[in-house]
Amino acid sequence: MALLDVSSVTLRYKTSSAVVTATEKVSFTVDRSDRFVLLGPSGCGKSTLLKAVGGYMSPSDGRMTINGREIHGPGADRMMIFQEFDQLLPWKSVLANVMFPLLTARKLSRKDAEAKARAYIEKVGLTRVVDAYPHTLSGGMKQRVAIARGMAMEPDILLMDEPFAALDALTRRTCQDELLQLWSETKFTVLFVTHSIAEAIRIGNRILLLSPHPGRVKAEVIDVDKVSNEDGSAGRLEKEIHDLLFASEETAH
Repeated sequence: MALLDVSSVTLRYKTSSAVVTATEKVSFTVDRSDRFVLLGPSGCGKSTLLKAVGGYMSPSDGRMTINGREIHGPGADRMMIFQEFDQLLPWKSVLANVMFPLLTARKLSRKDAEAKARAYIEKVGLTRVVDAYPHTLSGGMKQRVAIARGMAMEPDILLMDEPFAALDALTRRTCQDELLQLWSETKFTVLFVTHSIAEAIRIGNRILLLSPHPGRVKAEVIDVDKVSNEDGSAGRLEKEIHDLLFASEETAH
């Protein structure tokens, strides 16, 4: 059984002037230890899909299940990481930020929560700033704290909404490398949203391509982690994905 099963999901939301259809009849499954990427242009509903998996909105049609249970709201089995740097609590230190959800869940003593938080802070290479406050950290460091906080909860799936989009190119590459290193150590499951084809290929082992608004499934690319920059296969795949996503638009022009 798949860890996450999204079946024929249509998502709609209201604005002040209309009802917007974000996705239409989207289906996919995510297995344990997958690095599953939702890829598409702005407005294709990928972030809306992630919010629905997180339990923050309900499908208009279709259903979503995790471990066979239908998703009806947020839960500790899903932890979300956003691209905004202000997702940390500014009045708490790095250690206290990572401990916060562990203590809120009331499953660990303060001593055990601190030990687990310190372990994950070490995994993201931030032991030296464990007592620092968010305003003293760079954007990349803040994202690493957010990742440590999410992983410390040991959720069934980590939901990442363009977490590196606001970083400069060098910091983004470093954070991608660190995420892959963490994955190699723990084999956690991640559902990752991006509009960058290169990032999708770098992060994912499976990529779901979504069409422009409303988001529909165009294709799924598997075995992405088998391509390489050295032999040129990553570059060829990037072109193939670009053509799949945008060929109809370019033909229209």
